[in-house]
Amino acid sequence: MSRWAVLPAELDPRVRQLVVRLRRLKDHSGLSLRQLATRTGYSPKSWERYLGGRSLPPREAVEALARIGGEDPTRLLALHEVAAEARARGRGDVTAADAYTSVPEPPATEPEILSAEVNGARSPGGSLLVALVAGTVALVLAVSTAVLLVVRLSGGEGAGAAAPVAAPTTPAATASPTVSAPPYACRVERIDGRWYAGNSRTQGAVLAFGHAGSEVAEAQCLLRRAGISPGDVDGIFGPVTERAVRQLQKRSGLVVDGIVGPHTWKALRR
Repeated sequence: MSRWAVLPAELDPRVRQLVVRLRRLKDHSGLSLRQLATRTGYSPKSWERYLGGRSLPPREAVEALARIGGEDPTRLLALHEVAAEARARGRGDVTAADAYTSVPEPPATEPEILSAEVNGARSPGGSLLVALVAGTVALVLAVSTAVLLVVRLSGGEGAGAAAPVAAPTTPAATASPTVSAPPYACRVERIDGRWYAGNSRTQGAVLAFGHAGSEVAEAQCLLRRAGISPGDVDGIFGPVTERAVRQLQKRSGLVVDGIVGPHTWKALRR
């Protein structure tokens, strides 16, 4: 078993999850970095960076290591996609020591890999998205108010003392702008012994606070089916949905971290 450096605390949890899985596969293969480089076509220095959390490996490198370790690469590539998205948003750029050091890191267990490595994580992207939406709505309202005021003032000056000129009212001028989430419906049905709600058929997508999309809506529908309210089925992973996920995990005997991973999906669909 290799002696790994402890990953930096500031490393994005989704990137950390991928690195931990890659380390386990490397240990399972029994290959040295030089042998791994020969088998995959990526240099030992590159693998030091990948396994030390300093840079994200290419998809091809992840797939090659998965096949060497005898694992189906599909799930690992899904983790890579989530980690790549986190890095693209600037949440995974950190500096780290070389992968090999005299400081040991205990071997990770399966629950640690799927849940504990990202326990209690909050996605900064969620707060940023809410702030951007709120700012946009405020700006549109301010512009609309200014336009109506200018129209009324100009109308009064042109009419003189004869009669006040009312500003034209149209639905576009009076209606408040709204930001609506895509509509999602819960069409729950049981197929081959599993529950599906018609929004996604994923079995292992990793969802956390701040995520949005059809997979989140699928989880929200299945939480409702299980008798736990996630709030509105709007496809947005907010605090109410996270609280519902924690309730399901506690009821199912899982690690309670508020993150939907493969084990939580299994509990939702059974």
